[in-house]
Amino acid sequence: MINFCTLFDSNYIDRGLLMYDSLEKNCKSFHLYIFAFDDLSFDVLKKLNLKHATIISLRDLEDKDLLKAKSNRSKVEYMWTCSSSVILYILNNYKVPSCTYIDADLFFYSDPKILIDEMGGDSVLISEHRYTKKYDQSKISGKYCVQFMTFKRNENGLRALNWWRNACIDWCYAKPEDGKFGDQKYLDDWTERFKGVHVLENLGGGVAPWNMHQYSFSGDNTLTEKSTSKKFEMVFFHFHAIKLFSDKVDLCPYYLPKDFLDTLYFPYVKSLLAVRERLKGIYKSLFEDKIVPKASLKALIINIKRRLMSEYNIFGIDYFR
Repeated sequence: MINFCTLFDSNYIDRGLLMYDSLEKNCKSFHLYIFAFDDLSFDVLKKLNLKHATIISLRDLEDKDLLKAKSNRSKVEYMWTCSSSVILYILNNYKVPSCTYIDADLFFYSDPKILIDEMGGDSVLISEHRYTKKYDQSKISGKYCVQFMTFKRNENGLRALNWWRNACIDWCYAKPEDGKFGDQKYLDDWTERFKGVHVLENLGGGVAPWNMHQYSFSGDNTLTEKSTSKKFEMVFFHFHAIKLFSDKVDLCPYYLPKDFLDTLYFPYVKSLLAVRERLKGIYKSLFEDKIVPKASLKALIINIKRRLMSEYNIFGIDYFR
């Protein structure tokens, strides 16, 4: 049994449910602990009665330290602040031997057990961004990505996790400052700071818009690393930065190779829209139509730059229906 945890609010519940569906399809034995970050998402998730999930409210998670941090963080910053705490909550309250945190906008294409098995006797599993050179943000965002992390409930695992939680409560903001950024830059020195930290080697864990240009995709879930011709099976893709509006979809501000666009992004967005329709049957007020913001001068310049860089991935919503 693999124990996962994740967190999201009603704005991201469609991604979270699509991720859950992909686990049901590909993971033989799992349980997902979902932290609902607003009342609406909690109510909807409870009504869905998901077979392999436990729904936990934000009120159950929050303690005095988190509430104090909450008072001076934005919504996103507070979610980042809580990422370490949700893992610790599961290890402490459910006494599972290990817990793997996963971002809500991941989608699994094969069993993630192979990734967790790779850590062997180590206590912590982290994964690199593996940035394509053009998109390398490691100096600001960090070498490692919080997207998929495993902690065992043992001395080494808890030492790293408690240190991370305390650091995030002390400082976790969406800006670079003194070598920090959000909850993520803290991970940079973990292989030296803590014992038993394993860096994921399987390239199938962590394919994302910032690194997909290093691979070619055949469409049968097999990718090839261009520099080595090494073939590997994709375990999950990180659908970061997708924005849905009433009449348009912005897939991401990165160059999208056609093989990824046709085989991954278009099917994912179609599934996302289908999940939204399913959820609206429970709560009509979910996903109130968001209109594309009026073009400011800054937005206009950004869009011109994206077009010049072949990074303008905005499509009409009807394309996906």
